[in-house]
Amino acid sequence: MTEDIEVQGAFDLAACAGFTSGSVSAAHDGSPVLRLAFPVDGSWASVGALVRQRAPDVVSVEVSAPPGPARAAVTQVRRVLSLDLDGVAFAAVAEADPVVGWLWRRHPGLRPVLFGSPYEAACWAVVCHRLRIAQAARLTGRLIERYGVPVEVSGVVLPAFPAPGALRDLDRATGLSDAKLRRLEAIGRAALDGALDAGLLRSMTREDALAHVRQLPGIGPFSAELVVARGAGHPDLFPREEVRLHTEMACRYGVRDPGELEHIAQGWQPYRSWVAFLLRASRELRTGERAGGRLRPSEGG
Repeated sequence: MTEDIEVQGAFDLAACAGFTSGSVSAAHDGSPVLRLAFPVDGSWASVGALVRQRAPDVVSVEVSAPPGPARAAVTQVRRVLSLDLDGVAFAAVAEADPVVGWLWRRHPGLRPVLFGSPYEAACWAVVCHRLRIAQAARLTGRLIERYGVPVEVSGVVLPAFPAPGALRDLDRATGLSDAKLRRLEAIGRAALDGALDAGLLRSMTREDALAHVRQLPGIGPFSAELVVARGAGHPDLFPREEVRLHTEMACRYGVRDPGELEHIAQGWQPYRSWVAFLLRASRELRTGERAGGRLRPSEGG
C-alpha cells in the first residue's frame, strides 16, 4: 500500500530524518529515503514504512502489510513526522517571535520528530531513568535486539521496537533491574489496555493527559511530558521539567527566571511543543550532542 500525504507548510524530510531511529539512504534521484520499523498502535503488528518526499508538499509512504495495519501505519508515520498538523499556522507563530523566527529560517522545514508511539516513549522513559543517555541507548538496543521483530523495508532489515505483549517475557539478560522490568511489563499492559493510545491522550487537556500517564509506574513529571509531547504528539505542551530546554531558552532570551520562561512560551500557542523541539534541536545540532550519528533523545525521569 502506498499513500501520498499532502503537506501543509514547510517540511524537509532530510532535516527530520536525522532525528529518527530509522535508516536513511538516497534514492536514484539523490533525494533522501527514510525507512522506519515499528509496532502499529492497537494491533501491535510490526511493520515497515518507506518514506519519500516527492515534492515540497507531497510525502509518499509505502507500507507492506494487510490493509488494516497498513492504513494505521500511515497514520502513525504522519504523527511521527508531525505531518498531521498545519505547518503554515506554525510559521505564523514562529515569525511572531524574533528568536523562534530566526531558528525557523535557519532550520526550514524541521518539524518535531516523535517516538513511534506513546508506548515507546514510556518504555524509553523507564529504561533511561537515572542512567546516562549512552547507557540507556545500549540497554534499549539490547531490548529491541532480544524482543523486537526484524522487518524488511525496501531491502533493508530494521528491528521494530518490541510489541507490548513481548514485555511479559523480559528477563535480566536485558541488563535492566528487576524494578525496571516490572515497570516495563506494566507499561506493556497499559498499552494493550488502550491507556497509552495517542488519540486518547491528544483528546485530553494537557493537564489531564499528564495526570493520566503519571499513574503508570516509573512515569514521573519529566517522563509524563515526554510521553504526551513526544509520544502522543500533543502540539501545545511547554515542558516545565526539561532543564536543558530552559538553559537554551535562558541563553536565547537572556532571562533565567522559570516563570519568565513560561511567560515567553505563552506566545508560542498553540505550538509550544513544536517550538520546544526546535530550540532543543538547535542546541543539540550546535553542541554536537549526538549518539550514533543521531540526536540524543531527551533524558527521562
